[in-house]
Amino acid sequence: MLLRKTTWYWKSGLAAISYVLILSISGCSDAPPEEDTVSETVIDVQAISEESQKDAEEIINICIDLYEKAAEENKLADLEMIQSIVNRLGENGYPAVDSRNQVNMTEAGQVLEFCEKVDVQEEAEITILEVSYLGGFVKYDLHTKDGNVDVVRSYYKYENGDIQRQVTGNYQAEYWNYTEEGYLMFSGVWFSEELYVLTLSGTEEHTALRVQPLDGTYRELSQKYLCPIGFEQNNMFLVDWCEDDFGNLNFYDMYDILYPKVNGAYVPYAANGNLAVSAVYRIPKEEFESVIMKYFNIDSEMLQSKTVYYLEDSTYEYKPRGFEEAEYPEYPYSEVVGFTENSDGTITLTANVVFPYAGDSKVYAHEVVVRPLEDGGVQYVSNRIIPSEDNYRETWHTPRLTLEEWEELYGGE
Repeated sequence: MLLRKTTWYWKSGLAAISYVLILSISGCSDAPPEEDTVSETVIDVQAISEESQKDAEEIINICIDLYEKAAEENKLADLEMIQSIVNRLGENGYPAVDSRNQVNMTEAGQVLEFCEKVDVQEEAEITILEVSYLGGFVKYDLHTKDGNVDVVRSYYKYENGDIQRQVTGNYQAEYWNYTEEGYLMFSGVWFSEELYVLTLSGTEEHTALRVQPLDGTYRELSQKYLCPIGFEQNNMFLVDWCEDDFGNLNFYDMYDILYPKVNGAYVPYAANGNLAVSAVYRIPKEEFESVIMKYFNIDSEMLQSKTVYYLEDSTYEYKPRGFEEAEYPEYPYSEVVGFTENSDGTITLTANVVFPYAGDSKVYAHEVVVRPLEDGGVQYVSNRIIPSEDNYRETWHTPRLTLEEWEELYGGE
């Protein structure tokens, strides 16, 4: 079991949804700000210096042709294209990284120097660019004095051949940390005129920027074996399991994740539109097993013991996740930091779990063993949580209902 290391607060769903529509997954505090606080902050935002505006125009001119090319080729979210934009910005002297930390930061030395100035409470400023996979970038203008860090955050979006500023806000960082794993993480609550109209509150922001470079092979292994599973609505990387008994690995969650990879379509067994009623399906044995067995070396007897199986008609019971099993959409991600090629053809990956929302670049570490297949596929062999007193409880995860919980909610119907 993972232990809790820090805490954070549940945020307003309406505000989070509004912000998702504008840029990315984030959220806001439940309590509306006091009127004078909002007015003061909006004035600060509108008073952004002419130098900063001029700087933004220069940045746009540097990369506009790459955005135009990406749009023409429908590759605004393509990793290779994102990397080319990051590199172009770096060639022009700007610290830049992508919003998923899959590309090494350019001009990282400038960021390290700024962090040192924060530590010794000297005055300094820097601009850091975060290239988004939604077709734009975030411009962070940071200013430090007396150990405090003020942040002006501006989001620029590419649309119809032009890059325009969409949202600007500012705040003083309530949390600031350059971590041992090489991440700059900061957070705070900021206000902008645009977002306040939608949310009637401030937006809680959690930023995680990998400053130190990561080996390219580590990145490839993460993208090939860990990112496709992730942490959304599954416990694959949260519990210890292996091919001997698979422990508490939930194969219904794995079915949800792996079905689209095998069949190229979403799982056809949908939840009931009536929240008071739970849908229950019986999936033919071959259909269910063809999905699971493509990624796990497991026999029918073992799989049946880990699920609800009906021998009389050779079907697996399946209940879609319902309202009670929903999760708040803030998830960590695994980042390979080492690996070993084993004599049996498997690979042991050592990975840190990074959780931007909690400001933690090592929530815990785990070892994942994978078996690459000749056809380019993979089988997952095991997962092991590396014990540590600093390990963090998986508070983002909502497990599927147990049989007892399901019967209590739905009366066994």
